[in-house]
Amino acid sequence: MLSFARHSFSRIPRRAFSTTSTRAYDVSKLILIGRLGKDPEVRTTKGDKEYASYTVATTNYPPPPPNPDGNRQEAGTTWHHIICFNPNQTNYLRTLQKGTQVYVEANFELRDPDPSADSSSPQGQRQIFLRHESIRVIRHAPSHSESSE
Repeated sequence: MLSFARHSFSRIPRRAFSTTSTRAYDVSKLILIGRLGKDPEVRTTKGDKEYASYTVATTNYPPPPPNPDGNRQEAGTTWHHIICFNPNQTNYLRTLQKGTQVYVEANFELRDPDPSADSSSPQGQRQIFLRHESIRVIRHAPSHSESSE
């Protein structure tokens, strides 16, 4: 009886872990927890499509290891420029202010430099293009009346 069940089970087609190509799920995602460096700006493309642009500042932590003399450099700040093409998210981003602590998920793409551009210009350097996926507010920035007290 047990051999019959084992034989019957072996004839059932087994499903692979994934039936789609692995390339369909390749992803390059960046998660940032930082503060808005300035109020998000809404701009327009050449084709008259609105998008939001915003900057998130993160602190490099932990700080670098101590120098041979025992002194430790301060942790640096990295500025991340993010573009959002989702109209609903663009409207939400308009409500956020500089200094708001946020959790951001963004897709990123490395762009190679333009060989004909000057190497000291942004076009002549490798760039990271960050495309907004989601944002959550961790802590709102203090209002202007609170910060002046």
